[in-house]
Amino acid sequence: MSGLPALETLRAGSLLAIPAGRRSASGLHAIAKRAIDIVVSAAALVVLGLPMAILALLVRADGGPAMFSHTRIGRDGKPFGCLKFRSMVPDAEARLAAVLASDEAARAEWAATRKLKNDPRVTAVGRFLRSTSLDELPQLINVLRGDMSLVGPRPVQASELALYYGAAAEHYQAVRPGITGPWQISGRNETSYDRRVALDVAYATKPSLLEDMKILMRTPAVVLLRRGAY
Repeated sequence: MSGLPALETLRAGSLLAIPAGRRSASGLHAIAKRAIDIVVSAAALVVLGLPMAILALLVRADGGPAMFSHTRIGRDGKPFGCLKFRSMVPDAEARLAAVLASDEAARAEWAATRKLKNDPRVTAVGRFLRSTSLDELPQLINVLRGDMSLVGPRPVQASELALYYGAAAEHYQAVRPGITGPWQISGRNETSYDRRVALDVAYATKPSLLEDMKILMRTPAVVLLRRGAY
C-alpha cells in the first residue's frame, strides 16, 4: 500500500488545490485553540488524577511500567514522545515480528491498517483500556506540553507518514495531532487508511473551532459504544 490511492481520492475532491494560505489556521484561530487546549487539559488532569493513578497501578500489576512513550510526528514535522498507558506485554515488538512472520492474514491486516484485531501483544487490562480509549488519557500531558491538541489528526509514526501520506503529509504537519479527531468519530479501525488520510487533509485545510466542538461532543458517544475500537 502507498499514499497514491489516498492522493487520488483527495485530488478528486479538490482538497489539494486549496491555496497554501488556507491550509494552516489563522493566528487568531491558533491562539484560541491553544488556549482551549491548555485550560481543558489542565482541568481534566486535575479531575482525572485519581482515576489515572488507579489505572496506572492496574497496568503495573504485571511488573512492567505504567506508561510508555512512543515517537510520533507532530506539527511542522517535529517528533515527540506520545504518551499512553501501556496496553501491551513488555516484549511486544518481538511478538509482533513473530506473528507477521508466520501469519499471512495478519501481515495483510497490518499492511492495510497498522492494527491487528486479535493482537497477541495486548494484555487483559490493555484490551479494556484500548476498547474504552482510556489508554490515551496520558496524552492530556502531551496537550498541556504543546505536543498535541485536544482535536486533530491521530499522531502517526514517521514510517506511516512516508508510506501512506505522500504529498498529503504537508497537511498532516500543518496542525497539531489530536487526542480525538475526524478519524475517531468516523469508524476508527473500521475505516481504511486511505480514508483516514483523506479525513486528516479535510480537517487541516478547513480549521474551525466549531468543528472541533462538534468532534469533542461526538467523541464520548463513540467511546462508550466502542465503535471501531480494538
